[in-house]
Amino acid sequence: MRKVLSLLVATVFMAGVAGVAFAAPKAKTAEKAESSSFKAFAVYVENASKDNHFAPSGWMGDFGDLKLNQACTESPRSGNNCIKITYSAKMAQGAGWTGIFWQQPANNWGEKKGGYDLTGAKKLTFWAKGANGGEKIAEFKMGGITGEYPDSDSAAIGPIELTKEWQKYSIDLTGKDLSHVIGGFCFAASKDDNPNGFIIYLDDIIYE
Repeated sequence: MRKVLSLLVATVFMAGVAGVAFAAPKAKTAEKAESSSFKAFAVYVENASKDNHFAPSGWMGDFGDLKLNQACTESPRSGNNCIKITYSAKMAQGAGWTGIFWQQPANNWGEKKGGYDLTGAKKLTFWAKGANGGEKIAEFKMGGITGEYPDSDSAAIGPIELTKEWQKYSIDLTGKDLSHVIGGFCFAASKDDNPNGFIIYLDDIIYE
């Protein structure tokens, strides 16, 4: 599992999956997400919402084992849609693990200017569940991308075993330097933990 986590931001694969297109948000470099006090800043709240930020473009490890549906209507936590991620665990790239980074701009592994200034955020919250329960996620994370224009910090939780019901999770950002965030959200999981793959759901991914 440590190998999974150590490879998480070092691997720069991006899946060219047909039918999935990403567009970077219209924002200035390191756009400031706060005024006098921090306002909720969403990674995802609803498919194609103007309030969404970051693109799920950083497909890693066995990216060929993944399917992503951002407009899933199967019992969303709120609204009309949620994110559905299907992992086959077939080891298409021979890595034995997989994950996705939500990035700004899309496909940014630290070689491009961009990102957001999220100074003032105290936590990153999100809701998650599994299709069957027992799905094991090695790590949920924000930040940690390196390069010429790297993330200013990182924070993570995990491992986490999901349940069949929606559960709220929180990544503590207290004391973190959030002045330049290009990797807004991430998950990583392994074949060892999920030999038969999984289906998981995510919703309401929000900096607060």
